[in-house]
Amino acid sequence: MIESNVSLSCAWCAGGGDGTRAHLDESHSEHSLSPTGHLVVAVCLGFIGTFGFLNNTLVLILFCRYKVLRSPMNCLLLSISVSDLLVCVLGTPFSFAASTQGRWLIGRAGCVWYGFINTFLGVVSLISLAVLSYERYNTMMGATQADSTNYRKVAMGIAFSWIYSMVWTVPPLFGWSCYGPEGPGTTCSVNWAARTANNVSYIICLFIFCLILPFVVIVYSYGRLLQAITQMSRINTAVSRKREQRVLFMVVTMVVCYLLCWLPYGVMALLATFGRPGLVTAAASIVPSLLAKSSTVINPIIYIFMNKQ
Repeated sequence: MIESNVSLSCAWCAGGGDGTRAHLDESHSEHSLSPTGHLVVAVCLGFIGTFGFLNNTLVLILFCRYKVLRSPMNCLLLSISVSDLLVCVLGTPFSFAASTQGRWLIGRAGCVWYGFINTFLGVVSLISLAVLSYERYNTMMGATQADSTNYRKVAMGIAFSWIYSMVWTVPPLFGWSCYGPEGPGTTCSVNWAARTANNVSYIICLFIFCLILPFVVIVYSYGRLLQAITQMSRINTAVSRKREQRVLFMVVTMVVCYLLCWLPYGVMALLATFGRPGLVTAAASIVPSLLAKSSTVINPIIYIFMNKQ
């Protein structure tokens, strides 16, 4: 995200060999965090990775053990937990190891893979939340109660979330933008810093279709639902409706916390892409990245403690 990363990321995207890797180490030795800074980041990543893994594993265990939890809506929450768990297993350990050493450790291919898998799984979570909000909207605004045994639409929603995310995160692997180092060089993501038309066009599309559009769906769905719940509370106090309201409150809280985790990262990425070079420093870029990764810890906590099932 710092100015030196512009040439660095572009060099990696161009496919540099050992010389490019040497340039990576040299550049980040001059424009990186202090040893203490890297240690603090490593501790934070260790916490996020450990508790994210434990919390999401607990969610999976509960789903396997208690049949009552396997409702269609909860299957969407399960999909989010799976994507968060995969981040903790396939992504966080590598950035943790890199932070302990103060440099990226698994080469250019590893950086591209890390950037892709983390971007893909992050988009899966956001799209899944949008699908979840739309499912709740259809259920509560429908004239009849939802069929708790109908998993077909939910399965289609889950498949859509994963396929849609794949469609928008695979292009950098084939030349439309690219994945490369970010921040102090211990993590990798979409190359936010390059100002080429190729790169900027991808970033604009990514933000519109993977952040703004899902957010609009979420706000519209929950806005209409909250309006309906306010009206229903005056005329209907049935237990089923109270349960619907509890679940809705849980999901809304989940969405708000998710956006609080990801909004700083989105703002930082936009500043790196469209702001003046050097505007986002290494230290400033790593904080939003940590907040984004913390969503893997927060989501299952909300689910476990707010779901009275």
